[in-house]
Amino acid sequence: MTASAAGNTTSPNTADLYDERGEELASVSVQFQSLGGRSHFSGPVRTIRCFQDNALVKSTLATPGNGAVLVVDGGGSLGTALMGDMIAESAVANGWAGVVINGAIRDREAIAHLDLGVKALGSNPRKSAKAGAGEVDVDVVLDDVTFRPGATVWCDPDGILVER
Repeated sequence: MTASAAGNTTSPNTADLYDERGEELASVSVQFQSLGGRSHFSGPVRTIRCFQDNALVKSTLATPGNGAVLVVDGGGSLGTALMGDMIAESAVANGWAGVVINGAIRDREAIAHLDLGVKALGSNPRKSAKAGAGEVDVDVVLDDVTFRPGATVWCDPDGILVER
């Protein structure tokens, strides 16, 4: 296991994990950027499906995370940010291990200093809608990989693995 800059030593390297478990795990081939202060993170999956509206992301990360990883399917949109530094700070305060966003974040320099794993496609300073449109704790598919609530996900600079 490799420790991150934030001191997380509980999450194994994805390459080693894949060598051990092979096809029990699905690997996401999309090249998500590692943007948080925690380089290695893992935990049970929670999910949100939304498009350019971060109200559900904000309200979910304001609840106890208990070491979970929130996987957000933002439809791959880079048009608006689905998380900024204030929402990320809330995630840290509430015990979330990390967030994977199939979309954009903002405030990436501030988020890089937080003890939170963050994978996203990129960044955009434009804020999103706040209507609350979307779904929580449903299966989401990113790059033909299904993320089921409760499955375990592992993330590090090499990529993202999830239990099949």
